[in-house]
Amino acid sequence: MNVTLQIWRQEGPDVPGSFKTYEVAGISEEMSFLEVLDVLNERLVTQGEEPVAFDHDCREGICGSCGVMIDGQAHGPQLGTATCQLHMRKFESGSTITVEPWRAAGFPLVKDLVVDRSSFDRIIEAGGYITVDTGSAPDANLTPVPKPAADIAFDAAACIGCGACVAACPNSAANLFTAAKISHLNLLPQGQAERWARTENMVEVMEEYFGSCTNHGECEKACPKSISIDFIAIMNADYLKAKVKNRRLVAQ
Repeated sequence: MNVTLQIWRQEGPDVPGSFKTYEVAGISEEMSFLEVLDVLNERLVTQGEEPVAFDHDCREGICGSCGVMIDGQAHGPQLGTATCQLHMRKFESGSTITVEPWRAAGFPLVKDLVVDRSSFDRIIEAGGYITVDTGSAPDANLTPVPKPAADIAFDAAACIGCGACVAACPNSAANLFTAAKISHLNLLPQGQAERWARTENMVEVMEEYFGSCTNHGECEKACPKSISIDFIAIMNADYLKAKVKNRRLVAQ
């Protein structure tokens, strides 16, 4: 199959960028989208041109580094799929595909399709950990965890931190990412020691970098792991409680 790629090219954050058009012929519909970018880059290098910069690592849909906007959709047209797991059979031969980086102030552009997502790291650093002494692996039944709580915590922990929720949100909000990272710890017994400090700290660091959630729901639709926006409601409830509980702790 043959496709035309319109790709955003930009040498750096302080240099104007623009779309460049590339014809990519003779590709298989079984190729992943990133493999097509590989083919394009091999041809560009052969021609003595600068290859397109894009992030990737595992190429198995589990690391979250591959995200780009494809035809205006985070990760492309297939729901519940990261860019690296999107295959060309989802497109028609002869189609024109527009490829852009995540567009959010919290994700400054580095080059071409690469953005700096270290703002997510700042959120995790603010409280995404537990301090209990785990020691050696305990028997599974030593810490009772209700099955529903364990299931919901696992659903939240599926977040791969790709940033699709931010890219899809009209407000560039990171509430779904932050809620997932907070909830998968707050819902388990091991996460209770820091629950209220964690919630307040992570939410307030999030607000330094990203916009506010106004319940558009685009984040849930764009998420390659189909994280539910219900976690945002859980985070909001915990945040309100945290403001009261943390104030009482300070007063004591």
